[in-house]
Amino acid sequence: MLGWFVGYVTHIACRGGRAVCSTGALHSAALRSMGMATRRVLVTGCSSGIGLAVAVRLAKDELRRFKVVATMRDLGKREPLERAAGDALNKTLEIKQLDACCEDSIRECVNSLPERQVDVLVNNAGVGMIGPLECQSIVAMQELFDTNFFGLARLVKEVLPDMKRRQSGHIVVMSSVMGIQGLLFNDVYSASKFAVEGFCESLAVQAMKFNIKMTLVEPGPVVTEFEGKVYEDAEKMDLSGTDAETARIFREIYLPYSRKVFTSLGQTPEEVAEQTLKVITAKEPPLRHQTNRLYMPLTALKHADPTGRLPLDTFYKMIFKHDSIFNATLGILRMLQKRVGKT
Repeated sequence: MLGWFVGYVTHIACRGGRAVCSTGALHSAALRSMGMATRRVLVTGCSSGIGLAVAVRLAKDELRRFKVVATMRDLGKREPLERAAGDALNKTLEIKQLDACCEDSIRECVNSLPERQVDVLVNNAGVGMIGPLECQSIVAMQELFDTNFFGLARLVKEVLPDMKRRQSGHIVVMSSVMGIQGLLFNDVYSASKFAVEGFCESLAVQAMKFNIKMTLVEPGPVVTEFEGKVYEDAEKMDLSGTDAETARIFREIYLPYSRKVFTSLGQTPEEVAEQTLKVITAKEPPLRHQTNRLYMPLTALKHADPTGRLPLDTFYKMIFKHDSIFNATLGILRMLQKRVGKT
């Protein structure tokens, strides 16, 4: 029966004109589609936050569909992941060192895996930056891009040839709604996420030819140690490099508004991990998936007006002219968030 099924899949694939490297590769893909084989998932940035939550959620999958390789740059920070993994540790989850900013580190990690096989790559490693542009050094901007964009490029370069050869794979990239719509005082971070979105959207076309899926997971505000540290540093930021009015807007308007947004719309890493699991197990994974339905109206503004004036005017008025409307909107969204949680 299984042999007939594999033969049928081969026949359909060839008739459809899709690239097929071998019956062996199709046999493996067929087994996975029938739930008879586990997939090896390599996750980056697993010392905390979303990466940790995704690694643990996949490792504890009730159907045991995954073997998770949870990676981090500094193995000295592995204890929270070990605690969260519990009984899954060294069974369906193993921890390895990987520095997304170092090609040798990436290659060493992938080479340590049997047959270098990575069925699913979850690129999550990233750093944040907020504040007036004049207060950011070019070196700090370059370091951010080195992790957020070039780190992704290094990882994909390493695993893509093997995925092409096997005619199978799924590249899942933790992006952000700020890769869709830029936000005040997030200039450099948004730029890195726009780069990520363009990179994946372009590469996805080629990947389809080799039966490789690509998905951009786009969270809105997520309450993590990562975000907390970014805003904690912002509170102490030296603003002497900018003018007094910009410094006032950042301290007295942007930071308080951001806290309100996180309180009203913020998701937990576990909620993002649950949606990432659904994307990975989807029969036809989407190219883009926003994790926070309550944030979608804000990103929809960009597509509603090709000139770009609508989102600019809306955000400007919400922040600088209609404080009461902004607060009322967040209050309504907070109520909706609670209802969504209950259902």
